[in-house]
Amino acid sequence: MDISPHKQRIATSIGLAVLPALALIFQGWVLFAVLALFSVLTLWEFYSMFRPVQSMAAFKALGAVFTLLLMAAYTTGDSRCPAMAMAAAFWAAGMVFLVRYNKDVTASYRHAAIFLAGLFYIPLNFHFLLYFDRLEILLVIGAAAVSDTAAFYAGTLLGKRKIWPRISPKKSWAGSIGGLTACMGAALAYGMAFGLEGTAWWKWLLLGAALNIAAQFGDFFESALKRSLDIKDSGVILPGHGGLLDRVDSLLLVIPCYGLISLFHPFFQ
Repeated sequence: MDISPHKQRIATSIGLAVLPALALIFQGWVLFAVLALFSVLTLWEFYSMFRPVQSMAAFKALGAVFTLLLMAAYTTGDSRCPAMAMAAAFWAAGMVFLVRYNKDVTASYRHAAIFLAGLFYIPLNFHFLLYFDRLEILLVIGAAAVSDTAAFYAGTLLGKRKIWPRISPKKSWAGSIGGLTACMGAALAYGMAFGLEGTAWWKWLLLGAALNIAAQFGDFFESALKRSLDIKDSGVILPGHGGLLDRVDSLLLVIPCYGLISLFHPFFQ
């Protein structure tokens, strides 16, 4: 029996929610393991986008090692360790550059840049979730999910005028406004129910707006990346969705956006 793309999309979304749900329930090492798994798989997918016909086993393995090193650095409790892990990643990129230099000077720069960009783009942003409590993790994941879902349906039903057709031909102003409105409403409801007592309602609306804007820019960034590489999806691992990066592109900017805002204004106890 054939399953429509829309039903595939819904089924995949439900299945994809299982691991994060388990991580939030049990936290601790379960959260660490889920984040490490998502980070490694998404990073491998990112690297494959640039060289789809080559296995790049050593390249991906080195990226996985530094992903796990960055995650493990958090568990030490020493704030210097994550920074040291990223410094080590920079010199690993330098090693990639040197190994490739004799073969192809131009390619050596490209490979080193791709290696380092992947680490900064994916595991670095994912690892910030380890610093958040359960309510904060639910907020950022929910903000990204609500933004994407509301934008999809609002754009499908009402979308005519496109925002940036050169980068993402399907994204419309109706979808953008629908996602923004839904995210602001969801943030307000969530904040009133679980947030820090005494926080003004309008601050939750502003937080929702900021997280939605971050989600949209994260989505546009990945769309531009795919368009520059002339590919439709980042991968094929998720039926109806494409790749993992296609699902978490907005979340990867929502996470640091919330983290930065919360440094100046706490929203939870």
